[in-house]
Amino acid sequence: MQTTGRQGLDLQATKEVEATVRGVLADVLGLSPERVAGFEANTPLFGALPELDSMAVAGVLTELEDRLGILIEDDEVDGEMLESFGSLVAFASAKAPA
Repeated sequence: MQTTGRQGLDLQATKEVEATVRGVLADVLGLSPERVAGFEANTPLFGALPELDSMAVAGVLTELEDRLGILIEDDEVDGEMLESFGSLVAFASAKAPA
């Protein structure tokens, strides 16, 4: 089934952001591409991945800003955003230009 129109564009943009988030997590945290490829929306991140400590969060967010061309304000960063892979993708998708 082929998607068309705005919904199809949104889906494509979300897939691109998801791929970018996977790449950032692999590169910044030193995770294998195979491990990151297995992440699902409900895969827990902060507090569950030992590699994602408070110092690594800054690196992940900075890299997301660079790769997606977005600006993440300090007051936007909270535990919910980093709770799961899906919440991080949703946050980045909402910030990414359409």
